[in-house]
Amino acid sequence: MEATDMDVEVNQEHSNGISGSSSSPNRFSLKNSIQTNFGDDYVFQIVPKEDWTSMAVSLSSNTVKLYSPVTGQFVGECCGGRHSDSINHIMFSGNILHSCSSDGTIRAWDTRSYQQVSCLNAGPSQEIFSFSFGGSGDNLLAAGCKSQIAFWDWRNKKQVACLEESHMDDVIQVHFVPEQQNKLVSASIDGLICTFDTSGEINDDDHLESVINVGTSIGKVGFFGGKYEKLWCLTHVETLSIWDLNDSRLEANFEDARPLASNSWALDHVDYFVDCHYSAVDDHLWVIGGTNGGSLGYFPVAYSGGMRSIQSPEAVLHGGHTGVVRSVSVSPTLKTGINQTHGIFGWTGGEDGRLCCWLSDESSATGHSWISTSLVERYPKNRKKSRHRPY
Repeated sequence: MEATDMDVEVNQEHSNGISGSSSSPNRFSLKNSIQTNFGDDYVFQIVPKEDWTSMAVSLSSNTVKLYSPVTGQFVGECCGGRHSDSINHIMFSGNILHSCSSDGTIRAWDTRSYQQVSCLNAGPSQEIFSFSFGGSGDNLLAAGCKSQIAFWDWRNKKQVACLEESHMDDVIQVHFVPEQQNKLVSASIDGLICTFDTSGEINDDDHLESVINVGTSIGKVGFFGGKYEKLWCLTHVETLSIWDLNDSRLEANFEDARPLASNSWALDHVDYFVDCHYSAVDDHLWVIGGTNGGSLGYFPVAYSGGMRSIQSPEAVLHGGHTGVVRSVSVSPTLKTGINQTHGIFGWTGGEDGRLCCWLSDESSATGHSWISTSLVERYPKNRKKSRHRPY
């Protein structure tokens, strides 16, 4: 651990629970904090390894720091000085951490040595906003670029295709569909969601399967459902829509998502949405809304038979952040009883430069309370930067 990177300060003060609404969980004050040297950095994205032994945090200083998601201990750093522009997306694959940037590269880092082991370049004046691994052998790498989707064979690092006609603006999301290795979904700020079959020789004419027109700039998409047949979509104007991926059918459109969420709790109005979270065990979808002051709510999304609602939050994360939250990472082992992660709900990071760890309060009678633990803290400053366009 770097001696200059963190000093531990434990604060044992607790506040009385305050209900956000009649059905909302209690809120608690900070339990402890760790001061870091982030300075004016934003936290862009938090990504844990699958086994929950390490956690990568991408920063606005074009670097990635690694921490223990259980203790918050700093363990190393990647990307320092190698990416010359904003890091837009990071992803673990075993011990390898992949990162893409507006500098037009996708780089791979061995998190045991913190050294770069591979680099792909999309070409001059290109930017890469998202990437995904798939294909029949998981060797196909797709990358969302400026109005293009580029493909490489990861085994030999050769570019095998480039789709240039499907989107008219930045492709900010590309995802291979889980359990359908050859199906790729792309989303762009041109308002389109495209689905491609990537088997065989990839081209715009023969491999574009469907196009969904959301009608406004798309921020983030994700899959849910028992067979990942559903798609949620958050836009840059804070709307939420639900689609059937098999037939590109709109199932629910929440153009008033922010007012609906705001009206369902008494804490404050919802200023933006960070992400959605899906529980396969419960077949339940939540939209995560935040305030400019840093509070978060997990709002259940309900729709059926033409009825739709965003219900009162089942969890309120309050007291950890002082600014806009950019990333939420929920522990997948919260209810497994594994000792290493027992009680950890997840992590959040944002424009105040803080990482916050949230612990479940298992002594709660309702079972829906969380205690916040800030593990990265600095004095907030006024910052002016688009939340949606970090690049």
